[in-house]
Amino acid sequence: MLRVDIRDLQRGPVKTVGELGPGDPAFQGLDLELDGPVQVKGQLQATGQGEYLWRGHIHGKVRGECRRCLTEVLDPVDVDVDAAVFSTDPEAAEDPDFYPLPERAVAVDVSEIVREELALAAHAQLLLCREDCAGLCPRCGADLNAGPCECQPPAEPV
Repeated sequence: MLRVDIRDLQRGPVKTVGELGPGDPAFQGLDLELDGPVQVKGQLQATGQGEYLWRGHIHGKVRGECRRCLTEVLDPVDVDVDAAVFSTDPEAAEDPDFYPLPERAVAVDVSEIVREELALAAHAQLLLCREDCAGLCPRCGADLNAGPCECQPPAEPV
């Protein structure tokens, strides 16, 4: 449950546990290829009139290409969100540290945080098939992880 009714928050913090599939509208438009669902665990609580704090953990797997040799890579992405604040205050809408809510919001949906945090973390990671990936030969394109190619080394300048 990643969408919480505000009335439930009046009784205290609410656990947010759920999954968003790779085809979920929350991920639409992102340049990410997700491998399986994204798991979300956290807690949402009211912190004041019209303000709500969410803390949680996001886990997913991103499929991409190794930056050096272009082979397929499956990379886990784990994000801890220490504090995300939702607010109905119109002035907070301009502050990038807040997630704006309509003045008469009836629910808080943490999917927007999941989208943003997952995208930031995934794009910050340098996808490599392994740390010592040798990459591709710049001349012939051979995968140097399989061994040296047939290209002659460049001539030494005289």
